[in-house]
Amino acid sequence: MPQELVLSRDQIREVDRRAIDHYGIPGIALMENASRGLFRSAERMLAKAGGSRVVIIAGTGNNAGDGFAVARHLHNAGYLPIVVIVGQESRIAGDARTNLEIIKRMGLCLKLLTQDQGGLAQLGDELQRAELVIDAIFGTGLSGQVRSFYKDVIEQINSSGRRVLAVDIPSGLDCDTGQPLGLAVRAETTVTFVARKMGFDAPGADAYTGKVIVADIGAPIELIS
Repeated sequence: MPQELVLSRDQIREVDRRAIDHYGIPGIALMENASRGLFRSAERMLAKAGGSRVVIIAGTGNNAGDGFAVARHLHNAGYLPIVVIVGQESRIAGDARTNLEIIKRMGLCLKLLTQDQGGLAQLGDELQRAELVIDAIFGTGLSGQVRSFYKDVIEQINSSGRRVLAVDIPSGLDCDTGQPLGLAVRAETTVTFVARKMGFDAPGADAYTGKVIVADIGAPIELIS
């Protein structure tokens, strides 16, 4: 698959839609493939950090589902993932919900972040004990400004001093413009799916994306072409 391919927000949505609706690839299969790509990068980053403790900060959309799935792979490989959900768990649906229920049944460490100073303090403690942080809060669909509590969470991530792996796009970064929507996660590595996003090539965007790795999620090459 061509690494130089660049897609906009609307184009990447269309790729997902056609892969599912036209080619009949289940969304859960695409999510599983995405999580495999994330796992490979997470292992490399953990080897550099010399540790095994991972904090996965998840929102309530499909990015969270990728985060839940990679938590399973990390656990199975002997690492110590802790999943922190930001937002209302009841909003998690579809394939993301499926992966959440799986890690619940596996007994993985799962925490719901309360939207107060106590929750932020708890998150800060978890981040300080981690060797790697996986950002799975917002995906490419975000277009409005990052709201107050989410800004606080992103500030915690950025000030933690930990290695950060972003899922598809750093949370808070606009997919098309490459500009932070008020505030964005500063990642060491971004594992993005199918193709680079248009905003990644904007001036200054690399300060948020870090190294960009394009992961294949199994969408047919005919569709990508």
